[in-house]
Amino acid sequence: MTTLRQISIGALLALMAAVSGAQAAQSAWPDKPIRLVLGSAAGSGPDIIARMMADRLYGVWGQRIVVDPRPGVAGILSADIVTRSAADGYTWMMLTSQLLVATNVYTNHKVNLARDFASISLIGTVPFVLVINPQVPAKSISELIDLAKKSNPNLRFGSAGTGASEHLCGIMFTRMTNTSMLHVPYKGIGQAVADTVAREVHLTYGVLPAVLPMVQAGRVRALGVTTPKRAVLLPDVPAIAETVPGYGMFGWYSLVAPTGTAQDILTKVSAEAVKAAKEPAFGEQLKGLGIEIVGSTRAELDAFRADQTKRISELVKAAGVSVQQ
Repeated sequence: MTTLRQISIGALLALMAAVSGAQAAQSAWPDKPIRLVLGSAAGSGPDIIARMMADRLYGVWGQRIVVDPRPGVAGILSADIVTRSAADGYTWMMLTSQLLVATNVYTNHKVNLARDFASISLIGTVPFVLVINPQVPAKSISELIDLAKKSNPNLRFGSAGTGASEHLCGIMFTRMTNTSMLHVPYKGIGQAVADTVAREVHLTYGVLPAVLPMVQAGRVRALGVTTPKRAVLLPDVPAIAETVPGYGMFGWYSLVAPTGTAQDILTKVSAEAVKAAKEPAFGEQLKGLGIEIVGSTRAELDAFRADQTKRISELVKAAGVSVQQ
């Protein structure tokens, strides 16, 4: 009995030491650099936001947040990398609207965003803009709808690729307005905008920072933004929803971590990310990208992700869009 008692006491002490050690490790977090993986290229909007956030959090913790761009398969590659990383608080990911769309459109992948990633904070949102060639005889969304119904299906709209967010913007528009347009996919939004200027396609949908210079130069005409309300950088351009009630598509940027990351670490990161996002200087820097700061709590991001997943999955299914990986 004495031996058994000694073994039991020893096991209990070992367990207490392990728990104490884990708690100490978490309380000391972070004590080494953190990796922030994103599925977009260096210099992109997500990359710029990630580096701005990394700089602010370095000032708080004194630990580097290393931004690691891993573009590929519309962001799915980055998600796959992070799911195979330890859930120790030292690997994060920027979850974007692009990646959510991609996981619904692309087939033969193992990523499950709801299962594999825990929410940290929604940083901000950005509208897409419906832009047309200035020679197209439509100066408003209602005129475009009328034109589409008369010329059906001769109008062509470009996008950044089949299944991209810009493609879904067009699908939602034609479905909700009972019109039809020919979709022309490109390998990036830059070429789609260039061909809109050249009138190879009549119109396209592009994220605000990508099309704003062309709008300001008068090379394309902005008819509407895809967010429910008007964009700060284009106050005179109406929201498409003003003409097509219920229409809404937008880009967004959030921070997540692998499922299994300690709750106290997630809470700590979320609190500091929200604080950073709410700083006036941070907001001023992002304003030039057309991004509206949100800075949500973890619970708010959970609800947002669930809503967006439902909307996008239903749209992709109804449109019958799928791409072989």
